[in-house]
Amino acid sequence: MSIVYKTDVSLTVEQFIDVLSRTSLGPRRPLDDLECMSAMIANANLVATAWDGELLVGVARCVTDFAYACYMSELAVDENYQRRGIGKELIRHARSRLGPRCRLRLLAAPDAADYYGHIGFVHSPRCWELTPGVELK
Repeated sequence: MSIVYKTDVSLTVEQFIDVLSRTSLGPRRPLDDLECMSAMIANANLVATAWDGELLVGVARCVTDFAYACYMSELAVDENYQRRGIGKELIRHARSRLGPRCRLRLLAAPDAADYYGHIGFVHSPRCWELTPGVELK
């Protein structure tokens, strides 16, 4: 297996949906909403990808200012390719594009909650979320 990592490739929405459908993130993403999925990939300003030939097997999708904060909204690896270091390598490739003071933040999927601490992330209890339909008080 020779996985190639890239941060300079524009993904199609079909590729993005396909790789997410082969991960545990698929059920928690609006894969059937083409408009939303298109916007998710079009508006990300840092995307790292992992390829096995022509097959997209992993993606790290981020929104960042490249200097202080980076939010990784997806780290997804095809279930048939997991436990090979692809997720860590996607994180490394994304971080290589960030400034030296930039912090990388993410929310862990339930199946991956223990993974991030194991590879060096520090848990922060300070995350807050305002979901659609909830008004500010």
